[in-house]
Amino acid sequence: MAADQGLTPGPVTGSPAARSDVSRRGPVSAFFATRPKTRLGLLLTPPLLWLVVAYLGSIVILLITAFWTVNSFTGRVEPAFQFGNLTALVTDPLYREVTLRTLLVALGVTVIDAVIAFPMAFYMSKIASPRTRALFLVAVTTPLWASYLVKAYAWRVLLEPNGPIDIVTGGHSPGYGLPAVVITLAYLWLPYMIIPLYAGFDRVPTSLFEASADLGASTARTVRSIVLPLVFPAIAAGSIFTFSLSFGDYIAVTIVGGKTQLLANLIYGQLVTANNQPLAAALSIVPLLAIILYLVAMRRTGALENV
Repeated sequence: MAADQGLTPGPVTGSPAARSDVSRRGPVSAFFATRPKTRLGLLLTPPLLWLVVAYLGSIVILLITAFWTVNSFTGRVEPAFQFGNLTALVTDPLYREVTLRTLLVALGVTVIDAVIAFPMAFYMSKIASPRTRALFLVAVTTPLWASYLVKAYAWRVLLEPNGPIDIVTGGHSPGYGLPAVVITLAYLWLPYMIIPLYAGFDRVPTSLFEASADLGASTARTVRSIVLPLVFPAIAAGSIFTFSLSFGDYIAVTIVGGKTQLLANLIYGQLVTANNQPLAAALSIVPLLAIILYLVAMRRTGALENV
């Protein structure tokens, strides 16, 4: 049939034409040309080794170190298996209080960013003109290029006593402390919530809003019944960034937190100041478990399957 239609079949694997093409390659190229699985294995081996050795391996070492102890006389870490560090996490009220405070701060920052990002992303996606949308995107992404320390110290200047916020509000600046930590972290991670929400709104057809209005639904009903279910996967994706980054932050807390301590500050203090690496490793398990549980909770909602 192919000959009747004037068509000639192309070369296939194993045909004389294919073997001739391979023979014109160099020895190394000819070896891999007929072995696609070998090429794929060599391509994936370096990143997989990096993941297993550098990332998963470091976590395994962290978990093992949590069961070690520090010699009170020499100050050396001794690989003696014990549960003292893990027991201290549960029994010491300081660790429980700081863990709860850190969790509330991370959740608070996530909620604040979601509330701020929702109308901004909606306006950028559905209302703003293309020129205005481009300006908003530049304004949202530009802070990501700035130094973390510059942004944190900028808020320290704004929040300091007799600073700009204190002058504008007539002496009602929050100053340094827990509110300042929440404000600073919410500012730092806001772009990580706006960008996923903007992409989520962009995928929602405008015709759904028109149909909802034609059926007599109010704005609140449209947002509750149509918009939120459709953009919830985007909110979940953004919340993973804001929650995890807030839970593990200690630099902003050091800069604007005053005497406030979060879990990451305790880990840093045990590692650098107290030179107690096993206890620092045990404390590091808490944010690790918190982030894993948060990811599991987001997955159980089904949000991550639609991102």
